[in-house]
Amino acid sequence: MNIAVCDDDKIILKMIQHMIKNAKPSNTEDFAVTTFYTGEDLLSAIKGSKYIPARHFDIIFLDIQMAGINGIETAKAIRADDEETVLIFITAIKQYVFEAFDVSAFHYLLKPINQQKFASVFLQAVREVQRHQNKSNEILVVKSGKNSITLQQSRIYYIESKGKKLEIHTDKRVIEIYAALRSLEQELSADFYRCHRGYLVNMAYIAAYNKDSITVANGDKIYLTREKYNTFVKTYMRYLRNGVHGSV
Repeated sequence: MNIAVCDDDKIILKMIQHMIKNAKPSNTEDFAVTTFYTGEDLLSAIKGSKYIPARHFDIIFLDIQMAGINGIETAKAIRADDEETVLIFITAIKQYVFEAFDVSAFHYLLKPINQQKFASVFLQAVREVQRHQNKSNEILVVKSGKNSITLQQSRIYYIESKGKKLEIHTDKRVIEIYAALRSLEQELSADFYRCHRGYLVNMAYIAAYNKDSITVANGDKIYLTREKYNTFVKTYMRYLRNGVHGSV
């Protein structure tokens, strides 16, 4: 499991490394911990370069108040391409807690950091990473421009085909990619149904339907091919009986 710690205080960096070592469960894999003094250095490692491969971190401990780009802005840059990394903020100021929610932070640790509190939060984060890893078939990696974006399938409402492009509608944003709907369909779980030649819908987010349309949880209406209506109803009823629902 890869862990990054980003803080402009060397004492804090060493302390968190020590806390991770003490909190590590004996029955888990080894942890590789990498430290960074600035948000710029962390982002450079994540994005990589022509000569240095990009790195992925499962858990990131991130100071908020740093010289240069601060922790909130660093987190926003990370979230632009990665919705799965577990972000844990470290700060001495409580007022940033609401900004932390905006970037889907997993937790918020206040300085001075209590070892017992740290261990509790860290073990929760490890379990969250393991949960993501165990559901690797529910992760979708797509290419948008020059960036590879990692998405949790359970956060996708529907996918719409528009010419040579696809629009992936999630609970947070719409992502445009160049791909064929058929090829993407093969990578998705059984939660997704091809309701029309131009649409794939996540059945977890169906709010209503009739013979020619489906309304999803965000209020959008998408087409349902009339010839598929009966098959769709049977598939959706089976889905509901099995109790298979994506997490929100």
